[in-house]
Amino acid sequence: MSVRKWLVTATIFTAALAAAPRTASADWTITPFVGWNFSGSADVSGTGGSSLENQFEKKIDYGVSLTGMGAGVVGFELDFGYSPNFFETGTASNNNFAFTNDSNVVTLTGNAIVGIPVGGHGPSIRPYVVGGVGLIRSNVQDFGQTFDVTTKNDFGFDVGGGVMGFFTQNVGLRGDFRYFRSFRGSESDSVTGLALSNFHYWRGSVGLAFKF
Repeated sequence: MSVRKWLVTATIFTAALAAAPRTASADWTITPFVGWNFSGSADVSGTGGSSLENQFEKKIDYGVSLTGMGAGVVGFELDFGYSPNFFETGTASNNNFAFTNDSNVVTLTGNAIVGIPVGGHGPSIRPYVVGGVGLIRSNVQDFGQTFDVTTKNDFGFDVGGGVMGFFTQNVGLRGDFRYFRSFRGSESDSVTGLALSNFHYWRGSVGLAFKF
């Protein structure tokens, strides 16, 4: 990643951190989650220009998120996701390829989160929207070694929404849907040097939320 791209990344992260709660009364919530991937494109190119862009598994995704929010509506979140076997392992009849079980995708994003708390001192819910930027790392391995790039660290973003619901003071459930997409280098954009790539997918997830 070029120096210019790192500067753009740092600027966006700084803006997200500036929006985070600064009071000592902020509530922190950690949420281990499981989910699934759907409706996307793997955007994988093989040797000779062959395109296998839609070859990804609609399978399990899991990870953890750490969210800091106070009594207000704006907070900050770190989200880590891991998708094992993200790329299809079956052999497609029209492409004659097979990915290995080591093919995966890792995401690590820093997000701004905006949620309105509903409820009093008892059980409460907080619908929210979330969005930010970070790392999207894809690891592609196939049995025939026909791919130009096996591991890529891309700058990307996520955006989505969901709801947290607490049935006790400190324990609850959280579920959301998020859209992930990576960027690619672009000579046409003289400001950021970035453009949207064709690698994208949706993630739905649910997890047990612990507030502390």
